[in-house]
Amino acid sequence: MKAYFDNAASTMVRSEAVDAMVSAMQENYGNPSSTHFMGRKAAQLREAARKHVSDVIKAHPDSIYFTSGGTEANNWAILGSAEIQGRKGRHILTSAIEHDAVLESVKKLESIGWESTYLMPDSSGRITVETFISALRGDTAIASIMLVNNETGAVNPLSEYSAEIKRRKLGTILHTDAVQGFCKIPISTKDLGADIIAVSAHKMHGPKGVGALYVRPGINLPPTQFGGSQENNKRPGTEALPAIVGFGEAARLGRLEHKETTEAVKALREHMVSLLRNKLPEAVLIGGGDSPFLLSISLPGHKSEVLMSYLEAEGICVSKSSACKKGARSRVLESMRLKNNIIDGALRVSFSRYSTVEEAEHFVQTLKCASETLLKSL
Repeated sequence: MKAYFDNAASTMVRSEAVDAMVSAMQENYGNPSSTHFMGRKAAQLREAARKHVSDVIKAHPDSIYFTSGGTEANNWAILGSAEIQGRKGRHILTSAIEHDAVLESVKKLESIGWESTYLMPDSSGRITVETFISALRGDTAIASIMLVNNETGAVNPLSEYSAEIKRRKLGTILHTDAVQGFCKIPISTKDLGADIIAVSAHKMHGPKGVGALYVRPGINLPPTQFGGSQENNKRPGTEALPAIVGFGEAARLGRLEHKETTEAVKALREHMVSLLRNKLPEAVLIGGGDSPFLLSISLPGHKSEVLMSYLEAEGICVSKSSACKKGARSRVLESMRLKNNIIDGALRVSFSRYSTVEEAEHFVQTLKCASETLLKSL
C-alpha cells in the first residue's frame, strides 16, 4: 500500500489545477504581453490567478508578484529589501530555523558587510516574542522570520513582532516565509503585519516552479532581474502562464475548502498521534504541533535513514528534515537543543487533504514493525 506523508516537500497537483494548466498550454496559449486577442485572454487568465492568490491572504492583487517559487521569492524579498534599507542600518534579524532560501540570502548580505543575528527557538520550536524583542535593534533594517516551520509545524507570532516594530517606530521591513502556511492556516496581511510575504504553489496542490511575493504598498522593492516590463516592471521575462494559472486555481479552491480541509487533516493527525501513543509509546513527539499539516516524531535509538528505508520498502514516503537538506542532519532540531538520539531518530510526517486514515494506520503499523525488526537485528 502506498502512503505519501511528505507533503511538506511537495504535494500532488490537484486535477482542477491540471485541467486549468492544460487549457493554458493548448487553448489559451498566447503571450500575456501580446496585444492581440490571444494575448489579452492570456493576460486575463494571469490576472484572475493573481486575484485568487491575493484573496487567500486578503491582499490587493496589485501587491502580488509571481515568481518561480518560494526560493526566488525569499531571495528577492531579502536582497531587494537590503538595497532600499541600507541607509537605515545594516543589521538583519533572522532565526536559526529558517529555510536555506532565507539563510543563504542572509549569508550573501554578511559577505558584503551586513551584521546578522540568528534567533534560537524554544522547546516548542517557536521564536518567542521576548526573544525577538530582545534582539531587535535601532539599526535592524530587515527582520525575516518564517510563519510556519517546515519541520515542526511551529507557528511564529508575526503579528506581535510587527506590533513591536511599529511601537518603537523602527522602520524595519518584516519579511516572512509563509510557504508552509499558505492555504493551511488563516493569513491576513492586515492582521499578520508582515511587509513582505513569500508563498509557493507546490506545497498546496499547485504545480512546481511558481510562487508569489506579497509586497506591502509603499515599499518599492527593486527588481533583482532585468530584461522586460513584466510584473509591473519588477520581474522581467515571459510569465509561466500555465503554472500561474494552476497556482491560481489551487489557491482559489484551497481558500474555499480551507475549513473543511483543516478539520479533516487535524482529525487525521490526532488519530495518528493516538495510534503512536498506543502502539509505539517510546515515540517522542517533537514541537508544539501548531500546524495540523505537520507532525515531527522520533524513535530514539534508531537512525532516521534506516527507518526511512524500511518504510519506503513498504510504500511509505516520509522525510527526516527539509527536502532541500538532501538528507543532512536537521538544523532545526539541533537549534531546539534536543538530545542527539532524538535528532538522529527523527521523522517528519506531513499531511494533505488527500491523506487517509488507512494510510495513517499503515504508517504506524509499519513503523512499529520497523522498530521491532531493527531492534532484533542489533
